[in-house]
Amino acid sequence: MKFKKKIILASSSPRRYNLLNQIGVDFEIQPSEIEEIFDPSKSPIENAVFLSEAKAQQVAGNIDNGFVVGADTIVVLNGELMGKPGSERDAFQMLRKLSNKEHKVITGFTIIDKPSNKKVSDYELTLVKFREIEDEEIMEYITTQSPIDKAGAYGIQDDFGAIFVEKINGCFYNVVGFPLTKFYLTLKKFQKEI
Repeated sequence: MKFKKKIILASSSPRRYNLLNQIGVDFEIQPSEIEEIFDPSKSPIENAVFLSEAKAQQVAGNIDNGFVVGADTIVVLNGELMGKPGSERDAFQMLRKLSNKEHKVITGFTIIDKPSNKKVSDYELTLVKFREIEDEEIMEYITTQSPIDKAGAYGIQDDFGAIFVEKINGCFYNVVGFPLTKFYLTLKKFQKEI
């Protein structure tokens, strides 16, 4: 997949790395050092987009030419924002809350063109329904350490967090951590405009 400029991913997420590789995008990684702190005065969507932009802006300051991409994924249950768990205990509590409920997965993303500094931001929202999960299943999952670096403390793509998910409504790749179709279409349009 060819774009006018090199893509610089402002993320160290192995999931985003794998997804961009999957569609054959030429990119490099320069992770941002933005701390993921939610602003309670903003909506979940505003938080995801704001953090994606902050990540992209920080990395864009070091880039002369390219498309800098920032992204942030959050899980929302009944208005409560869930980022990455800070501990195994946090992971357990998050998964217990998600059990037998539907939640939202929101990924905000921002693309900044260098050197023009023009930017575009968007987001994707997917509904995910968990089945009833037992405490023993949660504990076994946590011992793998897989939930610790994931929003909402689970992964749908490469571990047994997938068997917690009963159904999804929306973009599967958004739940993995990056909405490929929306990103591709946004970047395709964006590069025509600059």
